[in-house]
Amino acid sequence: MYEERLTVPRSWWLLSVALGLSLALILLRFSGVGALVGLVVGVVAGAAALSGYGSARIRVVQGSLVAGQARIPVGALGAAEVLNPKEAVAWRSVKADPRAFMLLRSYVPTALKVEVTDPADPTPYLYLSTRSPQKLADALAAAADGRGTAVDGRGTAVDGQGAARER
Repeated sequence: MYEERLTVPRSWWLLSVALGLSLALILLRFSGVGALVGLVVGVVAGAAALSGYGSARIRVVQGSLVAGQARIPVGALGAAEVLNPKEAVAWRSVKADPRAFMLLRSYVPTALKVEVTDPADPTPYLYLSTRSPQKLADALAAAADGRGTAVDGRGTAVDGQGAARER
């Protein structure tokens, strides 16, 4: 088992504050209460947008890879290639295949490219932004072998219910 949430960097949360301040300055022309409402609405709307964008998860559970909304059996996957930051940029730009499934987050510099071997699936590969590409590749290999090693995105061993345990 493997689980990782692709949360946005902490510094991005300042964007929601900036959105709130911008809306407050726009509405200040009408009234002080309007500015306060604009500040609150802007911060909440910005935080909701960032939270939604940063809620993408990658999991290896019950013999399947779950990446965002996609779910694919591990048996339909081939070789996994760990991409360093330079290779990741190339595979999400000039080397990219338009048929590929991409769970792309620009703020995550590393990625994993996984070949899709199912002949009925037109997707040639999966591009997954991940902070721990080697651990994800190991989890996929373990799931394919039926070993089911339980590891989260930080390398912490977890039990079947996702609770951390000692290694």
